[in-house]
Amino acid sequence: MTRLNLVLLVAVLGSAFYLVHLQYESRRLYVALDRAKSHSERLAADHEQLVVQKRAEATPARVQQLATRQLQMRAAHPGITEYVALPASTGADGAVAGAVQTLKGPLSAGGRP
Repeated sequence: MTRLNLVLLVAVLGSAFYLVHLQYESRRLYVALDRAKSHSERLAADHEQLVVQKRAEATPARVQQLATRQLQMRAAHPGITEYVALPASTGADGAVAGAVQTLKGPLSAGGRP
């Protein structure tokens, strides 16, 4: 009888230690999950902020400003536009014969205003 009581006591103690271990592990995993959720929320907020910044940088007015200031680009107008026309004649193999002709806009040879 005492042997049975001793075996039952060891089983109860073993299950108690196992229960304590499971509770500790559960709390540790809950804290890790909470940290991961807060990190995910911070990343989502950063992503939204970056999307807003990207939209602000890609506005047509901003692109126009950067093109004129940094790349020295200017709007096209008929004075600097070059028109290219291909000749209508084609050879026997279907290739266009002759050189490409360039037609200048209203301004003379320089093409600049």
